[in-house]
Amino acid sequence: MSTPSNHAAPGSKKKLKLPHTFVLLFIILALIAAATWLVPGGKYDTHLVNGKQLIDPASFHYIPSVPQGFTALIKAPIKGFVEAALIIGFVLVVGGAFAVLQKTEAVDAMIKALARAHDSSPFIQKALIPVFVTMFSIGGATFGMNEEAIPFVMIFVPLALALGYDTVTGVSIPFLGSQVGFGAAFLNPFNVGIAQGIAGVPVFSGWGYRLIVWVIATGVTIAFLMWYAARIKKNPQLSPTYALDLEKRKEQPHGLGDFHGITGRHKLVLAIFVAALAIMVGGVVGYDWYIDEIAALFLVMGIVIGLVGKLDSTQIVESFIQGARDLVGTALVIALARGTMILARDAHIIDTMLHGLMPLVQSSLPVFAAWKMFGIQTVINFFIHSGSGQAALTMPIMAPLSDLVGVTRQTAILAFQLGELTTPMIPTSGITVGVLALARIPWITWAKWMIPLQLIYAALALAMLVPPCLMNWQ
Repeated sequence: MSTPSNHAAPGSKKKLKLPHTFVLLFIILALIAAATWLVPGGKYDTHLVNGKQLIDPASFHYIPSVPQGFTALIKAPIKGFVEAALIIGFVLVVGGAFAVLQKTEAVDAMIKALARAHDSSPFIQKALIPVFVTMFSIGGATFGMNEEAIPFVMIFVPLALALGYDTVTGVSIPFLGSQVGFGAAFLNPFNVGIAQGIAGVPVFSGWGYRLIVWVIATGVTIAFLMWYAARIKKNPQLSPTYALDLEKRKEQPHGLGDFHGITGRHKLVLAIFVAALAIMVGGVVGYDWYIDEIAALFLVMGIVIGLVGKLDSTQIVESFIQGARDLVGTALVIALARGTMILARDAHIIDTMLHGLMPLVQSSLPVFAAWKMFGIQTVINFFIHSGSGQAALTMPIMAPLSDLVGVTRQTAILAFQLGELTTPMIPTSGITVGVLALARIPWITWAKWMIPLQLIYAALALAMLVPPCLMNWQ
């Protein structure tokens, strides 16, 4: 299997060779290791409030730094593998379960049915992207859909290719949908709920304005994807993954000439799959399920689907192993991404960087202060991608700081949320690089494609922070 890369336009004499994602992540690891020799160590004291360890914003003090040398640099990916074991195990199990699902040919039949309907129905042509992006965005905005979107990449990439789009479109529907919903959430307990609890405001208060933000952010994402998908359908060579898509279409042809519809067995397999997704949502929302429970659910789903799909035990096991094997590269990418945070944490420089950013918030105008908070949260999001973890780290400082600079605590929380809109682009996010590795898209290729949309998100975030400052949003 060749590694996808950016390909030169026909007729060009020289092709620009870009570094592999592994190389880029290791360069970032090396830069962070070098920074640990320059940035002094620092620490905030913490105290327990309602079962959560919160930072005392007045307690920062310098401590001896622990510079990370060559040995620590080399060990960081191994430590990252250990600390990211849950998400790595989740990816491997889900990959195996989906390989069993694909072996039943039910997904292939569904894709062909949708492709046929898409070709004959103008309504489906126009509604497919808006409906699915909205569904994933609702998941991110309500129950914090994040890692749960990873399995859907394996469905939407072949679907997008079958409909004449590209791999980028297939990845964007579930991934960008869930991420924009998470960043612009109105009822997400993992970022809004925790941040409001820490800031001392009623949990899920202010949801009306957040709902407006979510609608606009999701609408912008849908409009951008529909515009892009229409361009690619008209001229596939405009796609940054054009060469990769040619390879994938050879690997997974979806001709409709001999397709006679979905069989009853295929419908039963797909029904079990949909039921598993419904159980996942119910478990996450009602019973606080996390990655291990969801992985166990997909493991059971894979076995049941294999039996219903009339696969024998050997076929089920071999398909599962092959599916997990295909995602080993994804697992290694996730480990490397986690290693970047481990180096900064072990050197005790994360709190120092946070402390150094705090004075930058102060401004004569509340709007400018809110914009600076957004900028700081964006920087912090490069290192800490957990919504709850970032809230626990920053809101004990941002909440009282907002009182001093004339920004309401609701606005400070919104600035924290919107800072997470950079997650789909940053190479230190295990979810981002994991999704890209799964789709075989080099990070640089994806980043170049994301730049216009990321600039739109940034402008949208700045605009959405203005009304709360003007109306003193409580």
